[in-house]
Amino acid sequence: MESSFPFGVILAVLASLIIAVNALVAVAVLLLIHKNDGVGLCFTLNLAVADTLLGVAISGLVTDQLSSPPRPTQKTLCSLRMAFVTSSAAASVLTVMLIAFDRYLAIKQPLRYFQIMNGFVAGTCIAGLWLVSYLIGFLPLGVPIFQQTTYYGTCSFFTVFHPRFVLTLSCVGFFPVLLLFVFFYCDMLKIASMHSQQIRKMEQAGAMTGAYRPPRTPSDFKAVRTVAVLIGSFTLSWTPFLITGIVQVACQKCYLYPVLERYLWLLGVGNSLLNPLIYAYWQKEVRQQLYQMALGVKKGLILCRLLLSARDGGPEGPRENSYPIAIISHSHLDG
Repeated sequence: MESSFPFGVILAVLASLIIAVNALVAVAVLLLIHKNDGVGLCFTLNLAVADTLLGVAISGLVTDQLSSPPRPTQKTLCSLRMAFVTSSAAASVLTVMLIAFDRYLAIKQPLRYFQIMNGFVAGTCIAGLWLVSYLIGFLPLGVPIFQQTTYYGTCSFFTVFHPRFVLTLSCVGFFPVLLLFVFFYCDMLKIASMHSQQIRKMEQAGAMTGAYRPPRTPSDFKAVRTVAVLIGSFTLSWTPFLITGIVQVACQKCYLYPVLERYLWLLGVGNSLLNPLIYAYWQKEVRQQLYQMALGVKKGLILCRLLLSARDGGPEGPRENSYPIAIISHSHLDG
């Protein structure tokens, strides 16, 4: 892929937004963890960290795209860059799967959830997730069949990694994970529907006996909705890139690399920008924490403005205004 200034600008804007938005959500979730000590929020924090690292990883490619004339990059350095990009993307995808499993477990086993998903288990899952992610990302560096035999100095994904690597990721990782997503979602929807029917029956029984009708709790459906949005954004973002990569392996004469690297890869990376927006909009506690942070920043700015105004003209103003009052009072006394 040759360097392109417009593509470099788009990549720079996307990387900046990914880093800024995910860092903001990470701070909000970290404050929530400090307040509530929620294990499930640790997975949300890990997702924000993974997406932030992905933004940092792709920001290293911006200079290559904006440089004119294009500067050649060593193959080893380019391979390391793409390995970090792939590792961060894999960590993001696996964290989404872990969040879906966490919500599934909370609905499937509500009474035993806190016994099963404690701090040690969550930490072990996150550590194992990052280990698997880096194994996936750096796999082409140790497997020659996943590497391109020729390299012309322009750094991009397919100049160092062969499409066979995408084929392997799709068959071994992406589509099995997608099937697990669908299974979790269908089972969660079934359990949430059963809970809703049970609550409706209890309400009807309470209405017949004149007893108190407890309010219905839509938490199950909220969890199902969040998982559905995550699955949808994950699928729509990465499926075109992976399917086109499989087509490139099957059709060697088809030159699909410009489409893969210019558009579809960018679409997949954009999923790291959608994830924090989904949580900022769909999760009420994250949205409220962001609102409180915004109020805190607003109060701080107002306080700084008042301090600056008081330092510039506040103390001297009242003294100047006091002299006319004193003169008037003495004149009245003499008259």
